[in-house]
Amino acid sequence: MKITILSDSENHPVNRWLIKWQEKHKNKHEIVICRKKEDLVSGDLLFLISCSVLIPAEERRKYKKTLVIHASDLPLGRGWNPHVWSIINGADQITLSLLEAEDLFDSGAIWKKLHISVPPTALYDEINQILFDAEMDLMDFAVEHFEAVKPYQQNADIAPTYCPKRYPSDSEVDIHKSLNEQFNLVRVCDPERFPAFFYKDGRKFILRIEAVDD
Repeated sequence: MKITILSDSENHPVNRWLIKWQEKHKNKHEIVICRKKEDLVSGDLLFLISCSVLIPAEERRKYKKTLVIHASDLPLGRGWNPHVWSIINGADQITLSLLEAEDLFDSGAIWKKLHISVPPTALYDEINQILFDAEMDLMDFAVEHFEAVKPYQQNADIAPTYCPKRYPSDSEVDIHKSLNEQFNLVRVCDPERFPAFFYKDGRKFILRIEAVDD
């Protein structure tokens, strides 16, 4: 099978998993990882993984199927960074949806859903481990069931909800609130890309957290 993975950020932590997945399947499939939609050629399967750009229909038609993995129980949680918003709001379980790409973000037919548990003290890197391991399992499922899967439409009786895009400013900690109140916010902040921070007396401070298991 000829497979392309489009992940348009070289700094995204999922890349380590994608490279391992490519290595795992290299003896059975031809797999290419791309960073720009202009590099898409053609093939059997196109995965859009942590991809921030919309791939138009004419580009998707170059492939038999174009699939997305979205970290919410669709049609709930369409949009940006849904698992981060969910954890900030206290969720201890995340649903991953494997679905077909469409012109409207996160609206395509579902191939499979997978439920994962997130421990209440898991930090960003531990959350990534759980999340990205599950994403690789869904990619395995897509390859193994490529010819047999029967996609189903998202539930039209459920009104879609939408998550806003997260920005660095969303990692700001309120020094007038307790750490316990904001622990979920702090623990999802990537200390390299989107560190937690606060302002004190006109100065900006970066807040880093590390688990120490004695």
